[in-house]
Amino acid sequence: MNAPARIGTAPPSLGTAGLELRGVAKSFGAVGVLEGIDLSVADGEFVVFVGPSGCGKSTLLRLIAGLEETTEGEIRIGDRDVTDADPSQRGIAMVFQSYALYPHMSVDQNMGFGLRMAHRPATEVAEKVRAAAEVLHLTPLLDRRPSQLSGGQRQRVAIGRAIVREPKVFLFDEPLSNLDAELRVEMRIEIARLHRRLGNTMIYVTHDQTEAMTLADKIVVLNGGRIEQVGSPAELYENPCNLFVAGFIGSPRMNVLPARAVADGVEVAGARLPAPAMPDAGDIRLGIRPEHLHAVADGEPGLPFTVDFTEFLGGASWHYGQVAPGLPLVVQGEREPAPVPGTSFRVGCAHRDMRFFDHEGRRIR
Repeated sequence: MNAPARIGTAPPSLGTAGLELRGVAKSFGAVGVLEGIDLSVADGEFVVFVGPSGCGKSTLLRLIAGLEETTEGEIRIGDRDVTDADPSQRGIAMVFQSYALYPHMSVDQNMGFGLRMAHRPATEVAEKVRAAAEVLHLTPLLDRRPSQLSGGQRQRVAIGRAIVREPKVFLFDEPLSNLDAELRVEMRIEIARLHRRLGNTMIYVTHDQTEAMTLADKIVVLNGGRIEQVGSPAELYENPCNLFVAGFIGSPRMNVLPARAVADGVEVAGARLPAPAMPDAGDIRLGIRPEHLHAVADGEPGLPFTVDFTEFLGGASWHYGQVAPGLPLVVQGEREPAPVPGTSFRVGCAHRDMRFFDHEGRRIR
């Protein structure tokens, strides 16, 4: 059975399938949606676009697909400028949030529909559908209609319809949003396995941080139509370049507290924490991940913390409380026992786990 392996091998004529965006901008009339997007995606890389609603991530994906025209800039796929190319000529396949399956067709017919419309030989269509079905564990379902499938199975059919086209680049636009929590986990695993097996370049849009952190080789954080930071999940989590990325990446998000740089550390709500010397003294923001905070003994430097609520998640607990009125803080705690609301103790943090930001939100390094 050599067909499944052949799916992941692009024909020699396709060349490399990296992606290059140079100064890409998009406006709808007088409203600017994207501006000055520069991005390089390596051949075979899995890149995830994340950001708040309205940041432009889906618009950027549609520009790559050719479903929207660029206002400015250049888009290259492999060694070709595809800025003005028709979507069918770009070597891409797109999987949408909506499965968009034909209800009167079987799984087999849905997966092979695009190839049949391209007038490919029936034997070729059958071979590619069979191979894709084997990769996606859909072989026993080929004769079923969409109404006879679960949500996860329908999404696999939509992905299979993209696979049979043997695209240079896969584009995913929030493909798991319609699934329940358990199915999302299963489909994340399926998509990760698919990427390892096929080796194609994949661009994935999501608002779900867990999807981004678990799937991506590289994450692109978008905000207000601009790229805030690009890097591996670990890089963005450990070394955010500004307060926006620090607050957006991570769940629970990074604690950010108003602080003042002093000679021997930082001062927060009247309490002092030892810290490396700041380049410039004055008002700053102190960022600390919840898992980096720990209870300290009496007499040791730390921040006062009063527990308001504990969220028990089985493997970990998150204590939500405050350092002072109006200064919330989240601390990762032991699984049990949970402290009673109103309990107070002091928490500290190692120097290496502190992140500092200036009054404009830029990282102080």
